[in-house]
This record gives sequence, structure tokens and C-alpha cells, in this order.
Amino acid sequence: MRTVEHELVGLAGPGGRWRPVAVGPFALLAVALALLPIRPVWLWAGLIGVVAAIPWLLGAAPDARRRLPRPYWRLSGAGLERIGPGGLTMVSYERSRIDGLAVTTGDGVLTVFHRFGRTAVGGMTSMGLEPLAVFVTARRLGIPMHVLDGEASDLLDPALDDALNVPGLDGDVPGGSVLPRDHMAEKRLLDQEAALLAAAYEPTAPEPGDDDPDDDTNAPAGDSGEQRLDTPEPLPSRRRVVLLGVLTALLGAAMIIRIAMDGTGEFGARLAAGCWALAAIAGVLAVRRRLLRAARVRWTITAERLLVRARPGRRREAQDLRAGDVAAVVVGPGLRLDPVSGEPRRAELAALAFGHRLELIARLPADGLDGFQLAHALDDHGYRVITPGARPPRRPPYGLEWLPEIFARVPGGRLVVAEGGLGWADAGGDIVMKMPEDRIGGIELLTIAGHAWVRLYDTDGDEFLAAPLSALRISRTDLREAARRAGLPVNDAEYDAYLSAAFHTAVSTLADTGTAPEPAPASLPAQSAAQDGGTDVEAPGSGGGAGDHDLLPDVSASPDPVSAPGALLDATRRSRAGTYGMSVLLCEAVALLGAVWLGPDLGGFNATASWSVPAGLIVGLVGYWLYDRNRAQLRVSSAGLAVVTRRGKVEWDLGRGRVGGVGLDESAEHLPRPVVVWSPSGRVLRQVGFQPDPEELRRACERYGLPWGPPDADRPAPPPPEL
Repeated sequence: MRTVEHELVGLAGPGGRWRPVAVGPFALLAVALALLPIRPVWLWAGLIGVVAAIPWLLGAAPDARRRLPRPYWRLSGAGLERIGPGGLTMVSYERSRIDGLAVTTGDGVLTVFHRFGRTAVGGMTSMGLEPLAVFVTARRLGIPMHVLDGEASDLLDPALDDALNVPGLDGDVPGGSVLPRDHMAEKRLLDQEAALLAAAYEPTAPEPGDDDPDDDTNAPAGDSGEQRLDTPEPLPSRRRVVLLGVLTALLGAAMIIRIAMDGTGEFGARLAAGCWALAAIAGVLAVRRRLLRAARVRWTITAERLLVRARPGRRREAQDLRAGDVAAVVVGPGLRLDPVSGEPRRAELAALAFGHRLELIARLPADGLDGFQLAHALDDHGYRVITPGARPPRRPPYGLEWLPEIFARVPGGRLVVAEGGLGWADAGGDIVMKMPEDRIGGIELLTIAGHAWVRLYDTDGDEFLAAPLSALRISRTDLREAARRAGLPVNDAEYDAYLSAAFHTAVSTLADTGTAPEPAPASLPAQSAAQDGGTDVEAPGSGGGAGDHDLLPDVSASPDPVSAPGALLDATRRSRAGTYGMSVLLCEAVALLGAVWLGPDLGGFNATASWSVPAGLIVGLVGYWLYDRNRAQLRVSSAGLAVVTRRGKVEWDLGRGRVGGVGLDESAEHLPRPVVVWSPSGRVLRQVGFQPDPEELRRACERYGLPWGPPDADRPAPPPPEL
């Protein structure tokens, strides 16, 4: 995408892509023809095939493929415009009439402030515009641009005119305003604009030894090698998906031909043919959607140019940028085109290439790539990389019940261990409140969102306090050691796991390798082997002779995620019952279709359904029972995570060192949210195929020292010392 200076063109889909035309009406027409008793049968079968193929033939026609480009939005010196097919202006907000632009954070709607009020133009995503690009372009055009808290419906309420201080957005919003500005979001946009200005106007120093005066001095100096980044290969592969679509179409055609050869005198046979025609059309459409969504993205990064292809092998979709034209690349959340509908959608990762005049010269797709690898690859080759600033710290509600009252009564108080129990001491050290030992059933120390917490249980096992230690003004080490000296039941799973790993590492270095001249691969320390995914590591010298080796502890018996003591979590009863019901319904549907298809040969539909429906019910119940008796379960322990079937088969396991977080993937589009395991760098390592109880999983992770939630999730702020 090439643009002129101070002009921003919104993201819009191409108009000339091949696609079937009116598939739904023609599919219904094919089913209707299949139900009609048309004679002869070859004409009946031919009409079904021709009607089913008409949408694809219409889509392949040259006139159908030469569609006009989709409408798009443009922000330029003429104002904010929506350009329709043929270059006609459909909607226009003239520059001379625009007093300011605003983006609301609640719904992401772009609002135009003008002389007679304000108008909500539309959502930024649906318009195909990125906030940073609009922010930079509007300021280059001299249009005030602001970010406001709330929603566009609140901005359009006349009752808020005084609170919003309109017309114009130059004045400060009052402190009691209903919609205060989102200063943090606007500051991040200003910081990114400043970084773009620095990248555009700071001269680039040439490399030493570069004496060619014809070279572009604006080109970045970096690694001259070529580096490729590809999105993962889709599963199943595109070739298998195409094969599946062809087989589905051939199967539907073969079954319709077979029914025509057997005769179409009975309604059941014609109904079966209609079902096969509908199944073949739906299968081909599903395969087409799958192929469109399985498109891969390939980046070829060199010091001279950037080559990005949405589909490798199709050069017409490649974007080629010279390094000298690129001032900086902004890597972060952005937009992408939906492969099926062609409409703009939100993307977890995208790249915006800006030129030296702060114009947006290209939108580079990056959805599916690793943002860490992409940013560092661009930086290694000399490109200026700008990433969005960190979000403001999240302040979670701690829900502490009696602590605010205690803080009000005893300012500066803290938790102490004294006289065989827990107490609350004031600033002078006097114990104001005490909990005796006989009321304490357990003290659990854990880490939540990067902060040390304590959970207190009574003698019945019920939790009566959960609070961060920073709010209680006591360190984790002091509380653990003092409680153990006083004989209180304290559990610190993370500290115990650390001591176990440290002891195992220290002892493994004392093992002798025997008389072998070179260390065998099995002589690696157990900690390193665990990080590489290994579970069973033979101790060095375990096969040697007697002597000093007999005095060493058995290092080879280090716990792994499968054998270490821990909690075994199963799928919830609700999900198991739902799967049970779906399996039975699927078997019943197959039984009914079989009765419709084979009924004429087995004594009629009623006679066949009388035994096929009970048989389908029995098959569904027994089949799911056989699967359910060997279902997978999640094992959580201090050594890591593992998914083990009820018969003991290990599907996968991850050592403690490879786990950076366990929790629900909030970025997933479908419900319920899947349970995933992140690495310390934030990459998804595994996804749990079933749905355990999230509350039980959280408690198990906290008990055995596994971090709950994604690594560095929103950088949650520490709790306040005084509540």
C-alpha cells in the first residue's frame, strides 16, 4: 500500500477474489429438485449436479471476478471521507468543519467534533483504521486528536455538554467529569509518535568502509544475512484439506448416482439423495473456508528490503518494501482482513511501516508469528522497531474483610508470630490481637500475580483469611521460619520445591563418571534434562563398581511430573454429561439417516428405525463409556504438569522449569475458555483438551507452587500497605 504525504487509507479487502455466488439459494434448489419425482432418472441426477455447480461456475466467470474494490475510509487534507466503488465519495466530513477527533476507549468509536455538535462515525476496527495511524495523521493535518474514557453514546448525550467542556477539546476536563480523558492511552500514543519522529528525522550513520556515494544513506545498517519467519504449518495441512473436499464431493455424487440407479420411486430414496447433495455442498464450503483461514504468513527480512507474503508462492499478494523507505516499524496489536468475509478484524500481532515523512506506507500481516522473534529479527537487521507501551498496572480487588477495620484501629500494625500463635502488633510492638494455636489449622504461603500471599485455615479446613504479605507487613521468610519455630502447621510449596531442586543439583555434581574417557549424554545434570523435557535420567556412575558410589544418595530417582505426589484433576461433570449427550445424539442421527437410506432394502423405514434407533442408543452409551473409562486427567505437582489417562498412559508432561504460567486463555474466541500452559516467555506450550474446574486448578497450582495466570499478566500492582 502506497500513500501520499499526510493521507491515511483504511484497510479494505480486494474486490477481485474468486468466490461462489449465491450458494445458499442454489443449495436449497438442489435439495428441492432431489425431492421431486422427475423422469427419467438421469435427468433428475443431472439437474441436481448442474444446480449445485452453478454458484462455482458463476464465481469463476471473468465478469464476476472483476468486482470493484470494497469501500474504504480516507483521512487526508480534504477531511475524513468514505470512498466507494469507482472512487465516488459516499460520506464526507470536510476538514474546515472538523474541530477535533476523539476515540472512546469503551467501544473504540471514532467521533468527529464539529461546529454544531458531535457525530459518531463508526468503530475503528470496522473502518479499518489503527489508533496510532489516525493519531499521527490527524496531528500532521492540524486536527486535535484525543482519547476519552467511556463510550460514544455518552458523548452524544446533551446532558454531558458541561462536563465535557465542548465545543473543542483544548480545555482541561473538570475533576468531577463523567468522562475523564484516558491520559495513559493518550500518553502512549504521544510516546509512540515521539519515537516515530526520532526515527524519521535522526540521521542514520553509514557503516564503516562504505564509500559508495550512490547508496541510500537512510537505509538501516544491520545484519546483511537473510532471515525468514513463517507461521506454523496448519493442521491438517492444506493438501489434506483439499483432498477431503474432493472426496466429499465425489462421495455425494456417487451416492446420488447409486440412488438413481436403484430407482427414485419412493420418497425415502429421494430424501436420502437430497441429504447427500446438501452434505456434499456443505462439505465443499467448509473446506473452502478452512483453506482460506489456513493461509500462512512468511516474512523475509534482509538489511536491504522486507518481503512479506500472505500466501507463499503467490507473488501478487507479496509486499516488497525497500529498507530506505522505512523509517520505523510498529509491532503490536493491529488489524487484519478476515479471509472469508474480507472485513477488517482485530489481530493479536501486526506491523505498521512508516516512512520518513510519518506516512503509513504499508500494513504488514503478522498474525500467528511470535512477536518476540519478529521484533528482534527486525532490530538485528537495522530497522527501528517501536512497540506499544506497557498497559497501566492492574489493581485487582483484594477483598480483604477485617483488615481495613484493623488498620483503622491499629495504624501501622503488622502480623507477628508470638506465644505459639499469630498476633497483630501495633507500632510499638505490643500485641493487640491474638489467634491461639488451637484455632489455626494451616498456614499456606503462595505466589499470586507475582506477590507473596498467605492463606489461613481453621481446624475444620475452612479458609478464613487470604491476604498479601505486603499488606500484613511481614516477609515470606520471616513468617515461614517463625511459624516453623513455633510449631505451627505451615506449608510453602514453592520454597520446598526450590530446596529440593537445589539439593538435587548440588548432589548430582558429586557423582563420579567412573573410568569413561568422555562424559556420556546421560551424565547431564538432572535439572538441565528436566528443562529439555526428559523425565528419566540415569545418574552418572550408576553402572560402576562399589566403593564411594554406594555412599552417594540416589540422584536418578528425581521426581517427575508423573510420579511426583500431587493433585489429579478431572473434567467437570457438566462437560462430561454434555459430551455424553452429544455422542448419543450423534449415534441417533446416524441411525435415522441409515434407516432413511437403507430402509427400502430392509423392509421399510419404520421397520428399520424400530431396531436401528435402540441400537444407536446402545452404541452411543457403550461407546462413550469405553472412552470415558480411560479419559485423560491433569496431574498438578511441584515437579510440573502432566496429562495422564486413567490407565496410566502419559499423553504429555512439562517439567517445573518449563512452566511460566497456568490458566485460562482469555484471548480465545470460543467458550468456554481453554486451559493452557505458558512458557516463562509467554508462549503457549500446551492446551488441555478437556475442561477441569478452574477453581480447583487454581488451588492446586497455588498449593504445589505453580504460577497461576499468564507470565507478567498486566503487571499487577502490589497491594496498598494501608487499606
